[in-house]
Amino acid sequence: MTPPLRACLAPGSIVVIGASENPDKIGGRPLAYLAKFGYRGRVYAVNPKRSETQGFPTFPSIDALPEAPEAAIVAVPGAAAVDAVTQLAAAGVKACVVMSSGFGETASPEGIAGEVRMREVARAAGMRVVGPNSQGLANFGNGAVLSFSSMFIEVPPMDGPVGVVSQSGAMSVVPYCMLRRRGIGVRYAHATGNDCDITVGELAGAVAEDPDLKLLLLYLESIPDPAPLADAARIAHARGLPIVALKSGRTPAGQQAARSHTGALANEDRVVDAFLERNGIWRARDLRELVAATELYLKGWKPAGRRLVAISNSGAVCVMAADAATRAGMPIATLAPGTRAEMAAILPSFATTTNPIDITAALMTNSGLFGAILPAIARDPAADAFVIGIPVAGAAYDVEAFARDTADFAQATGKPVVAAITQDEVAAPFRERGLPVFQTEAEAVSALAQFTAHHERIDAAKPTALVAARAAGPQRMLNEAGSLARLASAGVPVVPHRLCRTADEAAAAFAAIGGPVVVKGCSADVAHKSELGLVRLGLMDTDATRAAFIAMEKTLRDGGFAFDGVLVAAMVRGRRELMVGAHVDPVFGPVVVIGDGGKYVEALPDSQLLLPPFDAADVHRALSRLRVAPLFTGVRGEPPMDLDAFAQAVTAVGALVTAPGSRIASLDVNPVLIGSAGDGCVALDAVVFETTD
Repeated sequence: MTPPLRACLAPGSIVVIGASENPDKIGGRPLAYLAKFGYRGRVYAVNPKRSETQGFPTFPSIDALPEAPEAAIVAVPGAAAVDAVTQLAAAGVKACVVMSSGFGETASPEGIAGEVRMREVARAAGMRVVGPNSQGLANFGNGAVLSFSSMFIEVPPMDGPVGVVSQSGAMSVVPYCMLRRRGIGVRYAHATGNDCDITVGELAGAVAEDPDLKLLLLYLESIPDPAPLADAARIAHARGLPIVALKSGRTPAGQQAARSHTGALANEDRVVDAFLERNGIWRARDLRELVAATELYLKGWKPAGRRLVAISNSGAVCVMAADAATRAGMPIATLAPGTRAEMAAILPSFATTTNPIDITAALMTNSGLFGAILPAIARDPAADAFVIGIPVAGAAYDVEAFARDTADFAQATGKPVVAAITQDEVAAPFRERGLPVFQTEAEAVSALAQFTAHHERIDAAKPTALVAARAAGPQRMLNEAGSLARLASAGVPVVPHRLCRTADEAAAAFAAIGGPVVVKGCSADVAHKSELGLVRLGLMDTDATRAAFIAMEKTLRDGGFAFDGVLVAAMVRGRRELMVGAHVDPVFGPVVVIGDGGKYVEALPDSQLLLPPFDAADVHRALSRLRVAPLFTGVRGEPPMDLDAFAQAVTAVGALVTAPGSRIASLDVNPVLIGSAGDGCVALDAVVFETTD
């Protein structure tokens, strides 16, 4: 961690520019917080009208300060904020938090220029800037609360193992509020605002180094530079720190709102998904999901799988838990016959010993049934996680025993155990013993599913640097022959073919290849040939091949298109048409897309994204998520398809677009015909665009 970032989290001294005696003003709230929350460093204020502010020594200007504080808060507007940043940088301050608004988040040329000026003068002096338009930073571990948020008055803080880093001020404290209401302590609640200098990713990396942190929550509206976030993921991955991120702007309307909120560029959503997955970061769909599984993360469990066991005193809860598990991709575990026999000897005959386990209302007359069956279930190796559903209890139920037995059970198995309990008084003893409790079985199963799936993602994560994006520029399209040649040179199998300049060459190509053949017009001006009648399939003799050549030459020349020749290619057979594409994202660099192929690829899209560098195992994992994936292993007696060959072809495409000096701007290989296992695959058509500068 660099000294400026350390000054953001644990400054030895702080100055507030624009300090106010009123703790309800932006310039007064941080001073009140520093006093209230136990900050032990030196605090100064700058206000030319005062000699003391809220008990802190106050000076008329920055150059009148007795020392250069490590961190500064700028709470003055407009041009005065830019001037303050300039003076702080010159004074040797390490980091400053600019709370002032009206800069890059607006459409104002003056505001945008002011933000650029702040960044430039700060960087030139070695000072770092948080903001502008930042609500501030809060570290409740040491009392360095450089924030004006009212949330810390309304919901008193408590230090804890969770950190929140957000581009939005509100979204730095709303998760804080939700967690504190559940009794969970939060150490960090940071808002970076416009990210003009220090970004969410960079600050997250600094926070991730904290050895006491067990969960890091992020709110992102844009990712203008993914490298710092990838670095944060690498730091977190190395020390086993899970990261859950809520990236807004999934929809065009949301992206437009993000631009107006922070002044940042929106990102292509599917690429964001691929980037977060690659780095082991779970992407929450909403605020509820951002915090829902927090208690599970804090337990430190390491789930070994997704097989679920549900236990309840209600048949309805058992059914709904099974439904929720199916929706969440958590199979209901099949318990061993011995386990069922042990339970049958304990439970009444009308109870259910298959999974889900319905103890029935007999639990009311015999509270010991619950604790009696848990040891047998604990010994069964089929289960990976457990949900305990108690929809109704109270009088006549030994709730304390239920909670104690469940806690002992969780301790004995070392596996994730959650409870679904609606009544607060019943839930209380479970929470007191550190067990995650949810109101419904659906919420409990959803949190378990997120937790287990996230750990699978973490195990598969490769938090390495992305291939750098290349500047966009003029492009040219290669004709099909040139495109296939580029692929073949990279090791991608391509269909046997010849580029023919005359009808005689076309006839000779037919004779060499043997029928049937495909004949296609070849022009660097035409990407989609079928619409112009430039594709003929299944030609069986030289006369038909000659005729096709003559017709296609005429079509191209009459249409004013470049005539590069006619392609004569073998007709090949296979099992399935897949596709491979690639383009260079302006932020994330090269992106490779794979999926179901053929002429309906746009109408019925079924694809997955990969961010280089990747390997064959990554390709197989992506293929398994396609809707057509069940076909790959063979159905109705068919043999499996040659996914290994296709994976090798895709990795070759990845290497091609990321090779040093590569000029490939985009490519589309569709279809790639895949055969049965051992038969390989072959690219039948391709279009490659290259940059020309």
